[in-house]
Amino acid sequence: MMNSAQTTWADTPEPGLPGTPATEPLLVRTVAGLKAAVAAALTAVPGRGNAPRTLALVPTMGALHEGHATLIRHAREESDVVVVTIFVNELQFNDAQDYARYPRTLDADLRLLGGVGADIVFAPEASEVYPDGVPLVALRSGPLGEAFEGAARPGHFDGMLAVVAKLLHYGQPPLSLGLPVEYRAYFGQKDAQQVVLIRRMVKDLAYEVDIRSVPIVRNAQGLALSSRNAFLTGPEAKAALVLYEALSLIRRRAEKHEQLYLEDAVALVGLQPLVRLDYFELVDPDTLAPLAFNCQDTPFTGEGLLLLAAQVGAVRLIDNVPLGT
Repeated sequence: MMNSAQTTWADTPEPGLPGTPATEPLLVRTVAGLKAAVAAALTAVPGRGNAPRTLALVPTMGALHEGHATLIRHAREESDVVVVTIFVNELQFNDAQDYARYPRTLDADLRLLGGVGADIVFAPEASEVYPDGVPLVALRSGPLGEAFEGAARPGHFDGMLAVVAKLLHYGQPPLSLGLPVEYRAYFGQKDAQQVVLIRRMVKDLAYEVDIRSVPIVRNAQGLALSSRNAFLTGPEAKAALVLYEALSLIRRRAEKHEQLYLEDAVALVGLQPLVRLDYFELVDPDTLAPLAFNCQDTPFTGEGLLLLAAQVGAVRLIDNVPLGT
């Protein structure tokens, strides 16, 4: 498991691996096609005695950038076969306009994926994932999904879990192969609440998959890379840098085991008129329970996850920093 306390930096990112010729991944559009491709790819992996083959699934919604490329490189380094899914899941959008304007850039995504070593790309239509329309039986994210992003985007995490549950099922190694296979799925630590929920779902529903998180990728100024950054104006992108400044202020105090005083970071963000803070909270990294008791009157010890969300112009940005890891 990667250390989620690390941060990867990207200035003018080149998604492909330097000096490595791009190999076009196999594009499949159906679940049957995906299962057949996974079986063929795993069968083609040379045997290593009793060591299992390894299969990685990297779910995305496309509009890929260097953050996604880093995610896939991690999967490539650790796995024999890498499957990337591209599907803009309408169920996790509570704003129809937000769903409509989400970038669809399949051709560019395939070029990027060829450069970072993806073997198979599963890019289905909505009718393939939801053949009967909105599912009649639904997963519920429960209390873990009702706070923070769940409060701001009602139903978002229910929709996210619905599609991730399906994608994990679609991509799993077929038992008919008769081969030992280790199955893992990779997600970005930027969506920290999502990672917590997926891990909980996998545990509660007994999925045989290892969920791995990959550190946040930032530009040279510290802004976390996101597909939504493309909608920021120049002044808004500059203003958004205050978010990482605020996170870094608290992280430095935690590293020195000082009192955190989160209100100082909140005040720092408040000095930037283009940024409207939604929340800035320290929580347990596994349960998302508040750790406010350990922020003010005593030096910080242990582990925590510092979460924030803010509105910058018309764009909602999220970010986080692990503490004490």
